[in-house]
Amino acid sequence: MKNLLLFGVLIFGSIAANAQSYIGFLSDNYSGVNSVIVNPANIADSRFKTDINLVGVSAFLGNDYYSVKLDNVFDSEFDFDDDGKKSPSDNNNIMGNVDILGPSFMFNLNSKSSIAVFSRARVFYNVNEVNGKTYESIEDGFDNNADFNINEKDVFLTGNAWAEVGVSYARILMNKEQQFLKGGLSVKYMQGLGNAYASGRDVTIDYDADGSGTTGSIATTGEVTYGYSSNVEDDFDEFEVLSGANGVAFDLGFVYEWRPDHASYMVTDSKGNTYAPKDINKYKVKFGLSVTDLGALKYDDATEEIYDITNTVNEDDFDNVDGFQDKLQRFYTRTSVKNVTKAILPTALHLTADWNINNHFYMNLNSDLSLTSKNKENTSRVANSLSLTPRFESKWFSFYSPISMMQHSGFQWGAGLRAGPLYVGSGSILSLLISDESQAADMYVGLKIPVYQGRLKDKDGDGVLDKVDDCPEVAGPEENFGCPWPDTDGDTVLDKDDSCVDVAGPVENKGCPWPDTDGDSLLDKDDTCPEVAGPVENGGCPWPDTDGDSVLDKDDNCPTIAGTVANDGCPEVTDEVQKTLNEYAKTILFDSGKSSIKSESNQVLSDIIGILKEYATAKFTVEGHTDSAGSAKLNQRLSDARANAVKNYLVENGIDQFRLSAIGYGEDRPIATNKTRAGRAQNRRVEINLVKE
Repeated sequence: MKNLLLFGVLIFGSIAANAQSYIGFLSDNYSGVNSVIVNPANIADSRFKTDINLVGVSAFLGNDYYSVKLDNVFDSEFDFDDDGKKSPSDNNNIMGNVDILGPSFMFNLNSKSSIAVFSRARVFYNVNEVNGKTYESIEDGFDNNADFNINEKDVFLTGNAWAEVGVSYARILMNKEQQFLKGGLSVKYMQGLGNAYASGRDVTIDYDADGSGTTGSIATTGEVTYGYSSNVEDDFDEFEVLSGANGVAFDLGFVYEWRPDHASYMVTDSKGNTYAPKDINKYKVKFGLSVTDLGALKYDDATEEIYDITNTVNEDDFDNVDGFQDKLQRFYTRTSVKNVTKAILPTALHLTADWNINNHFYMNLNSDLSLTSKNKENTSRVANSLSLTPRFESKWFSFYSPISMMQHSGFQWGAGLRAGPLYVGSGSILSLLISDESQAADMYVGLKIPVYQGRLKDKDGDGVLDKVDDCPEVAGPEENFGCPWPDTDGDTVLDKDDSCVDVAGPVENKGCPWPDTDGDSLLDKDDTCPEVAGPVENGGCPWPDTDGDSVLDKDDNCPTIAGTVANDGCPEVTDEVQKTLNEYAKTILFDSGKSSIKSESNQVLSDIIGILKEYATAKFTVEGHTDSAGSAKLNQRLSDARANAVKNYLVENGIDQFRLSAIGYGEDRPIATNKTRAGRAQNRRVEINLVKE
């Protein structure tokens, strides 16, 4: 019975390989060389100087036929049939894969390109499109010794294992401010480790429990194809390296980043070259697109056999033959055989979007889509999936929790972390813990040696990074590329502000010495007349001679009236002028016996005023005289009054009072005889005489 059950599972069981590996970890910007397995472009502009993976193992198992509570699995009394839930349908699936990333490393060739070399071992096992009721019918029929009939139609089974060594090259394709694009290519050489596959076309099974009286009979129809590499026997449990099993495959990927804050982290050196720090993620949103596993493995020493399984076989005879291949050869008719097979790789399209929420928190959306057919023989394929992964990310530590919808195994919730060299996680651990009907389980663990990109240094603390600092040991401003401004002439005015960098000068004259344009020993800054030489005491201007009398205004008592040097620049009162004044003065008429001036004397007084104004600094005495008629006392008083009357008139008409004095001499100074009328008339007079100092 066991052999019959195995025969039914091998032909009709449905297992679909799932190529997703390291779920959650590969969304981390610090996954390093591991990230090439999903997109080779990832290693360009990496957060690592170099990254060495020692070993990483990822395994996955899932299905849509059988679900169980995790705690029950570890119970010593666990029963497969009683402690789990079966969900048979027309198309059930069981999923499994193992992905081992061996010694691998990556490093940067230059600022724009990187390279990685990796080794990897992979196992896929899948059987597609089984009717889940087949297993139920076989099990119930055998257990209850009951008849059953199955119309399975078409089923496909594939098992493939291989090792690969790959080289990845990635390069920045565009880096224009906010727009950043990089691309990568992996070339992989593959060594086949083993391959087996089977398919059934229009398969039916009719079991008659008492068909031959004492034992049942198995009637089958349809066609079965069975292929295998030379190192695989029966149940695919033995593998050895084959010399004629190899192939070449390719991975191609691109990553686009939107960097709206590029200006905040870019630095420029003295030659105009710009740099971006390598140790930080610079994007706000990142999109990735890649196609992996473009290729196939060719097994030269392999066999493919096609059998017509139309026959009725005694159940005891069927049970007595061990091995799936032996059963085919013993009971059924081989219709075709060939010696070369080709195993198609699980080609897949990967789409990802990563949102940098802030410095350490991210949200990743990832989709994996199979590009191979599940209805083609000897073809591996990935399960279509959609994952949303929030994560905390830093240089030495990351934590992530992927939430996924997996084809054939439904909702999965996991968690993982990276702590320095260690990475460990599972895409399903949390759903396993909280669900009573888990349909999948996976986990991964690995060790690596990360060498991170260093933070750009600023040894002198001037805010200019050493990479672009022309003077990294001495602080200086950014506008001088990190160097202190020089002061060549030592005048405390920096050369950048100094208009005379080689000659010392004061700050207020922009570092230049003050000039003395006119050479008068007075600097232009203090020189009122910088273009014309002049004495210091006159502010650097020459003394003026306004009236042109050769007596400088500073020494000229009459700067606006030409005079003589001897008279300090003022005009001198000559004898002729003195004579003229007195001739005018003698004609001043008074009322008889009084000091009041007659109006007909106004003209002569006006002429006197004109003469006095011409000699603005000269002082005069107005003298009054009388004849001898009358008493001497009365004559003295009258002469004083008349002298002061003239003085007052002159003052009232513009002559400075301090230039004039008045005195009366009475009858004491006659200029003619008082015995005659004519003589007395001459003695009654006013004189205006220059006061000589």
